[in-house]
This record gives sequence, C-alpha cells and structure tokens, in this order.
Amino acid sequence: MNPTPTNSAPANRRRIGPFEVAPVGLGCMNLSHAYGTPPSPADAEALLREALDLGIDLFDTAALYGFGANEELVGRVLGPHRSRFMLASKGGMAGVDGKRVIDGRPEALRRNCEDSLRRLRTDVIDLYYLHRWDKTVPIEDSVGAMADLVRDGKVRAIGLSEVSAATLRRAHAVHPVAAVQNEYSLWSRNPEIALLDACRALGTTLVAFSPLGRGFLANGLRDVSTLEAGDIRRGMPRFAPDSYPENLALLAAAEPIAANAGCSLGQLALAWVLGRGDDIVAIPGTTRIAHLRENWAARDIRLDPAVAARIEAVINRHSVRGARYNAATQNEIDTEEFPPAG
Repeated sequence: MNPTPTNSAPANRRRIGPFEVAPVGLGCMNLSHAYGTPPSPADAEALLREALDLGIDLFDTAALYGFGANEELVGRVLGPHRSRFMLASKGGMAGVDGKRVIDGRPEALRRNCEDSLRRLRTDVIDLYYLHRWDKTVPIEDSVGAMADLVRDGKVRAIGLSEVSAATLRRAHAVHPVAAVQNEYSLWSRNPEIALLDACRALGTTLVAFSPLGRGFLANGLRDVSTLEAGDIRRGMPRFAPDSYPENLALLAAAEPIAANAGCSLGQLALAWVLGRGDDIVAIPGTTRIAHLRENWAARDIRLDPAVAARIEAVINRHSVRGARYNAATQNEIDTEEFPPAG
C-alpha cells in the first residue's frame, strides 16, 4: 500500500497517520480467538473475502490472536491482495509456550514483528501497535524500538492500545503515534475522560474496538449461560449473571429508538461512535457475513442529534451495570477509569 499524505480525508474517508480508510474496518480477532469456538477455516476465509469485496480497507489483527493463527489466516487469504487495504497488527503481547505473555522489551517487540511479517506474508505492516504497555518497561523504550522498526522499513506507522492520555503523550514525544486503539462504545465511554482530547491535540486517530459492546449492542446475546467455557465474556463483570439481566433491560428501551431511526440497534451503535468525530474509526468484529454487511452499511448513517441524545440517555456509564474488565485484567491496562458508581 502506498500512503499518500493529505491535509484532510475526502467525504466518508478517515485518516490514520498517512493513510485514508473507510470509517468502518474489520477487527479479525474473533475469527480465531476469544469468543468460543471460531468459525471453520472455510467460513473465516469467506468472511475475509467478502469484507474485501465490500470495500473494507482496514483489517486489524495481532500476534496474540490464536497465538499467531489469526495472522496466518489474514496473510493466507488477503496476502495476494495486499495493495488493496491497510494492514494493522500488534506486538508486545503474544503466546509463549502456550501462555499469554506481555513483553514490551525492545528485543521482544522486534521478534514479535519479524514473526508477524512472516505469518502475514508481507514485508511491511502499515500500522503496528503496542498491544499492551508492559509496565516493567518504560514506554519510551518500547516506542523507541517501534520507531526503529519504522526506520528499518518493516512498519509504516505506530500505534498504542489500551493506554491513557498521559502515556500517549510520553510515547508521542519519542515518535508520532498515528492511532490509539481503545474500547469505545455507548456502554464503554472511558476515552471521553481524557484520551480523546489528547488524541485530538496530537493528531492521533482513535480506533474504537468493540464498538458493539462485545455483541451486547447488536442484541445478539440474550442468555449468558449459553456462552462457551472459553468465551472471554464469561470473565467480564457486565456479562455476569448478577449484572447482565439489568443490562439486557436497557435494550428494550434502545430498540425502538433504532427502529424509529430506520436502522438496526447495532447500526445505531456504530453510527453513534462514528458520529463522535471524524477522527474516529470503528473496527467491529463478526463471524457472520450478514452482520459484516450490516456493520459496513452503518458507515453511511448520519444520526440526528436528537436521536443520539435519546440513545445516550438510555445506554451510558451510569445506566450500565458492571465494570468493563475483572480486576486481574484491569491491572494489565493503562486506560483512565471512571470512579465506581455510588
């Protein structure tokens, strides 16, 4: 892909560093990782090909996802079409001897990148994120190593994931940070505390992962007891049996708002995220082609301010029950957090 820097993106395009992409990309994680049994290789390949045919031009993966399997999938299916999309991946958190390991040392990041390049069947990654800040390593050291990857031509732009405004500023002082990937949706509003303002001050794009609330805002999960044992939502307080019924009740009030707006609830949720600023890109994930098409269509929805206000009044940080992560996971990330309710 040949980046062509411009002062602004054309209509319905958004900038990430030197690149221009559609407002809606594809998060590839759940094709291999984290949400129970992944789809068959044939179904995963079909979804990736459909995404490319639709016009999706940002594909997001990571060394961690399936301990390399997701990058191999993306490389095998999309490698022959490399010039048609922006490729994003992540290092600093990977599978080592069958275990998830956070390691932000320069030598680990270089090794992660080399492994990712091989699996992705490419000689350069357009956007390479630090998947987690390893708090035992100064962020300046990790970002310095990523800057070396840029100078070596292995990476075109760098990003951070699950970080605070303060960490972003420290990192940006070492090398420009093109994007920060943090969770952002109607029910996860943490970037509004400080990160969004910092991103805008620095010219950094916010890439919103889980913009559909890990499926909640797509209204596709009615009974959490049906989740498979390996589904990460089983360890998330919002999906716990003592919280989820109250959260589900919010959907009964939200669905008529979407119906009146002429779209699905999932599309309304995506349009809300995209409407927060033209410096935000959303990367919903899915295993179903029908949902993929629905998510892609949301890029053309422009919410009336009154509709946005109505949905915000129903689903917000005060109305949602349960923390975003459990305590162990929360300790691994660096994002700002709202004070506990009450």
